[in-house]
Amino acid sequence: MTKNLMVFGTSSHAGKSMLVTALCRCLSRKYNVAPFKAQNMSLNSWITKDGKEIGIAQAIQAKAAGVEPTADMNPVLLKPKGDHISQVVILGKPHADKKAGDYYDSIDEMMGIVKGAYDRLASQHEVIVIEGAGGAAEINLYHRDIVNIGTARMVKPHIILVGDIERGGVFASIYGTLALLPEDIKPLVFGIIINKFRGDIKLLEPGIKQLEELTGLPVLGVIPHTEIKIPSEDSVSIKDKTCNHHPVRIAVVRLSHISNFTDLEPLEKYADIRYVETADDLAGNDAIIIPGTKNTIDDFNELRNGMDRIIIEEAKKGTPVIGICGGYQMLGNEIIDSGVEGTGGASAIRGLGLLDVSTQFCEYRKKTEQVEKTVTGNGAILGQIKGEKVSGYEIHMGETLIGSMNESSEYAFGDDGCVSRNGLVIGTYLHGLFENKNIRDAFLGYLYKRRGMIFRSSDEGDGIEELARFVEKNVNMDMIFRRIEDETA
Repeated sequence: MTKNLMVFGTSSHAGKSMLVTALCRCLSRKYNVAPFKAQNMSLNSWITKDGKEIGIAQAIQAKAAGVEPTADMNPVLLKPKGDHISQVVILGKPHADKKAGDYYDSIDEMMGIVKGAYDRLASQHEVIVIEGAGGAAEINLYHRDIVNIGTARMVKPHIILVGDIERGGVFASIYGTLALLPEDIKPLVFGIIINKFRGDIKLLEPGIKQLEELTGLPVLGVIPHTEIKIPSEDSVSIKDKTCNHHPVRIAVVRLSHISNFTDLEPLEKYADIRYVETADDLAGNDAIIIPGTKNTIDDFNELRNGMDRIIIEEAKKGTPVIGICGGYQMLGNEIIDSGVEGTGGASAIRGLGLLDVSTQFCEYRKKTEQVEKTVTGNGAILGQIKGEKVSGYEIHMGETLIGSMNESSEYAFGDDGCVSRNGLVIGTYLHGLFENKNIRDAFLGYLYKRRGMIFRSSDEGDGIEELARFVEKNVNMDMIFRRIEDETA
């Protein structure tokens, strides 16, 4: 019989994804483990080996468990587009753009898809570690909640409730969540974890004792605030990012529908990554990056607040400008939408004109695949590693065509992307670009050199093992193992 462990949260960003990642690694030392999240709402996604799109958190959790990510680990992914509309991705493939009301009208169908995905995972793995979403006690959503209450009723897992003390009111949020859970779900909760603690644990201990008395549940652990890095699940994490006063400063355009900003997180150890929303914050940086977006047309129109002008001016000054996915599309001459990409119907707009490419959105079809490419671009950045291999994954609608293939237009990576003549404006569809050490070193090496400094990189770990040991140190893992093993007794 498959064993099921589920993590509920008192709120969004309480630490559910982090805890599930750590638990997947800890439990995988004894069991064959898989992660599961019935429904995820995020613009940070990942492409599996068979070309399916899932939330990036489940891909990282699968890596922690030592198994290959599959679409069954996140059978329903919602990608917000604006105006209460989300692209609904079912079992890794885009299904339709739906308003919230229309999506919830199909909730019984979604629950059937969730059950099928879970059953397939359960037939292959000994332990499923399940992640909830948001706050578990959303009483207005119980009748249509497939990710918390629906999943819990379906599999009857052992549940851990995690609360975020950094936000304040952790005791009230834990007690209130438990009080509001449906009567058939409350008995499944067997322990509490307090996350993101800063300060003297002795000052917290009286509150822990009272909480245990009030709830009748043990506090399994208090996890200190940590700087251990794993890829962020969604854009809620952006506001928590801080700069470490590195000598190099990179401005990232904070698009309204920003997606896969995890692409940039490998740079955070070496550069100050600043997410900027105004033209005044764009000038004077060592580089500018325009990241991916779920809605290229609408987000580009927002750049016409003066940010577009500054990007062009900075590029002319020799500041490197890199566009990834939707950001790449914006760097081109023109973007033509037949009505499948933006929220305003068919349209055609002029891009930044920094690369001789044009993009068309002609049909509701998305390219999703893992790729390996050869660096073919020239210039001060890519020229350092020309001929070397890079890997990544593509997630995009639309087709981008390079211009006349003259000296101002050349591919960046094999048949992907484009590089300006001076090599300082680079566009690509490759997500995960800076996870490649050669690209990371070439880009940062150039920026450091312009500052008169030598860049020294180091081998990067993924942070998963470090995170698991950190959680093991601060959580009663023996109690968690005993609870799981009692299920088979």
